[in-house]
Amino acid sequence: MRILFLGDVMGRAGRRGIAERLALLRGRLKADLAVVNAENASGGRGCTAGHAQLLLESGADCLTLGDHAFDQKDMLAFIDREPRIVRPLNFAKEAPGRGSTIVSDARGRKLLVTQALGQVFMSRPYDDPFSALDAVLRAHPPGGMVQASLVDFHAEATSEKMAAGHFCDGRASAVVGTHTHVPTADAQILPRGTGYQSDAGMCGDYDSVIGMEKTEPLRRFITGMTRDRFSPAEGEATLAGVLIVTDDRTGKAIGIDMVRDGGRLFPTHPDA
Repeated sequence: MRILFLGDVMGRAGRRGIAERLALLRGRLKADLAVVNAENASGGRGCTAGHAQLLLESGADCLTLGDHAFDQKDMLAFIDREPRIVRPLNFAKEAPGRGSTIVSDARGRKLLVTQALGQVFMSRPYDDPFSALDAVLRAHPPGGMVQASLVDFHAEATSEKMAAGHFCDGRASAVVGTHTHVPTADAQILPRGTGYQSDAGMCGDYDSVIGMEKTEPLRRFITGMTRDRFSPAEGEATLAGVLIVTDDRTGKAIGIDMVRDGGRLFPTHPDA
């Protein structure tokens, strides 16, 4: 199976990039399924129901969220009606929605998509992500009732993301980090067959400070003073992520390559 995973969609620029280019990118890469992190799709904080629908209609088979999952209040109700949206497993127990879902490609092959939040340097103490992932992966061994499984590990610390990759090695087809908006150059297959990259990057304008228009972040760094709210940069987006190729029989990754399409970053398109 060929699975395209794209990192955090950032504001209007990211939404526009997905709407205009995701279907073309899927075709070019011959991707069977596309999973997109929509954590910052609406003004950089969360995702509205309308924007989620736009991303799904543009070619995403599943959306993951993150620590801003419910910043947009209409997501509280919409997520229960839309099984293709995944919020973090280790979010508050009272949170609506689901921490994992299964999507199928045109041939009926099944992909488990799940997400967990890291604890290191995050804004609040979330529940243990490792035990949460353990329970889901035990119930869905790759090559069993699902042909593949993808873990979106939404976290600040690369050390915690790497630990999650090794924790899931051999039990998930791929573990890909999100949240920091900068693509890392460490795509690899771990010893037991799990594809891994510390951060997929973002789908947004890279002429920015992690997707935000530069003026206010620079002022705060230089002066320590706040004047305005952050606002997403609105130039052309780079779609950043990974293409994971898995073995349907074993669920193991047999390939993982960085994907960068459009915008300011140098393009990287794996061979289809």
